[in-house]
Amino acid sequence: MSQPDASPAPRPRWPWRALGLLMTVPLLIVSGAALAFDFKDVAAKARNLAAKSYEKPDMTLPKELIDLGYDQYRDIRYRPDKALWRGSKLPFELQFFHPGLYYNQEVKINLITAEGARPLRFDPDNFDYGKNPIDKSKLRDLGYAGFRVHYPLNRKDYKDELLVFAGASYFRALGKGQRYGLSARGLAVDTGLITGEEFPSFTEFWIEWPRPEDNQLTIYALLDSRRMTGAYKFVVKPGDSTVMDVQARVYLRERVEKLGLAPLTSMFSFSENQGHREDYRPEVHDSDGLQVQTDKEWLWRPLVNPKRLLITSFSTVNPRGFGLMQRDRKFDHYEDLEARYDLRPSAWVQPKGDWGAGRVELVQIPTPDETNDNIVAYWVPDNVPAPGQPLDFAYTLSWQMNKEARPPLAYVVQTRRGMGYQRDPDGSLRFTVDFEGGELPGLKPDAPVIAGVWMDDNGELLERQVLRNDVTGGWRMVLRFKRLDDDKPLEMRAMLRKDNAALSETWSYILPAYSGTKNTP
Repeated sequence: MSQPDASPAPRPRWPWRALGLLMTVPLLIVSGAALAFDFKDVAAKARNLAAKSYEKPDMTLPKELIDLGYDQYRDIRYRPDKALWRGSKLPFELQFFHPGLYYNQEVKINLITAEGARPLRFDPDNFDYGKNPIDKSKLRDLGYAGFRVHYPLNRKDYKDELLVFAGASYFRALGKGQRYGLSARGLAVDTGLITGEEFPSFTEFWIEWPRPEDNQLTIYALLDSRRMTGAYKFVVKPGDSTVMDVQARVYLRERVEKLGLAPLTSMFSFSENQGHREDYRPEVHDSDGLQVQTDKEWLWRPLVNPKRLLITSFSTVNPRGFGLMQRDRKFDHYEDLEARYDLRPSAWVQPKGDWGAGRVELVQIPTPDETNDNIVAYWVPDNVPAPGQPLDFAYTLSWQMNKEARPPLAYVVQTRRGMGYQRDPDGSLRFTVDFEGGELPGLKPDAPVIAGVWMDDNGELLERQVLRNDVTGGWRMVLRFKRLDDDKPLEMRAMLRKDNAALSETWSYILPAYSGTKNTP
């Protein structure tokens, strides 16, 4: 059974951009035949496109669609009974997004069968327009604004929403029991630079017609923007953690200052490590930290909502993995019955092959509330091919909740900032960091556990303590320190150690520069 009332396109949060194009085809069963289209066909299109000057897509829509408000656009819904592959006993179904409001760029969608790739036509009769007085006769030449994939993720008789492609090169997916949260995208270009960010778009998709026994869906996409093109292949494997194998080939039309691979985009408003305005909810975020795995260590950087743009990075060679993670899974830490931040997925990127030298970069942008996606993380390679030369890379992207990627060592479960009942007159700051997992549960309370701490030249460590947390079975680290110059940021690293060996991942925190309120980010 399919979802009886599919959800409307999600409200875009910064910096989502628009799309647009829809279609229908007669039912066709494909079984075992070799498909007449694959990644090399999309790569050839990207290469040929890169050799030409960029053509800005036509974004002309009928006035009735341009003038739609948010609630009016939400009132336009794809009819579930018109879902592609409905009633065909195939494991997947497709539904499509209508152009309008934010979504005004045409997206071509094709189906791949043994006979080749066939375009899908837009059909306004597949939509319920609600109370909107729209003349369907004016919409016959439009295209879809994106699509979503449905699959029986949580129970066999119900096809849940699994994956959405909508807005520039953005996409997001769900594993079992999850709610939509952070997003991924094809590329990040010049993110956080004063020159402004460029947003490449997926302009065309090719979707393989699945077989009844298939447990995965293959999607190809063509990416285009002023300075680059790209070919992408996504093999989507639904499950407890939905996994996407991504293969990409990118061609530059001209050089870019910063190219971000496998970008993730999330939201962080406030948490236990940062003061916030009066709100009944203790925490509001889709992700609470950046996790990085190198060949030498695991790192955890708690997110912040800075007062000014904050860009930091971790340099390494051939990264093992990175992701924006939602480690805090306790409902009473959020208390939001509608948003259910405790059920939002973590996204973990595992590079395939050697990615060479570069850095995992984290961009944190000020936001007044949870309506903006203000967190971006991606890999920046040190060496990027010259225009016209291909850049090939591949990775696995996992949307996780129940079985999240974590270090074999102890890991950080919370970072709390504040002095408690003691008020030190010297203006010092205090962080309390709790670790769990690894060898910690088996250690005796008097085990010789210490905190290895590093601070940059703008910090002075005044006190450090390590003690067993009898409630959780973990261990707590307390750091008291001074920032010497409030107008400069302070970077800190710390880990639990025993007998000169690491017991935990590395806690890495950036305290932003003073910005008008003493000792606040």
